[in-house]
Amino acid sequence: MQSLLDVILPVFLVIGFGYVAVWRGYFPVSGIDGVMRFTQNFAIPCLLFQAIAKLDLSASFDPRLLGSFYAGAAICFALGLFGARLFFGRPWEDCVAIGFCCLFSNSVLLGLPISERAYGPDALTGNYAIIAFHSPFCYGLGITVMEVVKNRRQSLVTLLRSVSRAMFRNALVIGILAGFAANATGLPIPGVVDDALSLIVRAALPAALFALGGVLIQYRPEGDMKTIAMVCVIALLIHPALVWSFGTAVALPQDLFRAGVLTAAMAPGFNAYIFANMYGRARRVAASAVLIATGSSVLTAWFWLEVLK
Repeated sequence: MQSLLDVILPVFLVIGFGYVAVWRGYFPVSGIDGVMRFTQNFAIPCLLFQAIAKLDLSASFDPRLLGSFYAGAAICFALGLFGARLFFGRPWEDCVAIGFCCLFSNSVLLGLPISERAYGPDALTGNYAIIAFHSPFCYGLGITVMEVVKNRRQSLVTLLRSVSRAMFRNALVIGILAGFAANATGLPIPGVVDDALSLIVRAALPAALFALGGVLIQYRPEGDMKTIAMVCVIALLIHPALVWSFGTAVALPQDLFRAGVLTAAMAPGFNAYIFANMYGRARRVAASAVLIATGSSVLTAWFWLEVLK
């Protein structure tokens, strides 16, 4: 119970403030859109750049962690994709978007603040290692499969061009790549620039959580409840269970094990809706799944925190 009160509820209260502020008309929808654009296109890329630029890459990127997490994520993508096809008869393009909802955990807006409150800021090495590959891996997999399904008769060159264009226009991917470049070259970040980045970074997570609440109220659950329930079960229960199994099998160190399981236990990120909206497929399922899974993760995140003790 203490972990629910001390770790999870403060994060969801900030989301709740954003939800109520928009619901009651205290904060305009246009303002929430601006805050979300600020966090996703500027503040969070700055956070990822600064964190990755300063990481000890040799100590942070344990292949056992990345293998456990992303093997679980890929399996969940396949479960969502084929589950939507076999059980609900959705078109293949819809199935890819639904599979993406099962693939893309909210590793930044939920995973970082909950992990930080649970284990402290010094225990986020594993989180940043996962985040460094999260957008490239998830978008790479999702976009590639969607483009293959959509353009079955296009040439391989055209397909690769479509995937690359979609990948490298993503601000999160750009921030991650810039962080890797700064880390690899060893060039120090000038103190005044680092201080400026730190000011932006401090606003990233609280502003993003507030904006997430304001965004969620715009997408009320409507229909497709069995499909949405499938997404929630895969994302909140099956993915962390898979990471737990894989991490145990490869004897993952405790701090990385916690990071992997807890990040896998997060609800689908808003990027799941962005992906569905980008292709105009299964948007209602994606939006409703993000909303319902985010609310449900109050309890499921508490469950996994208790299991991880």
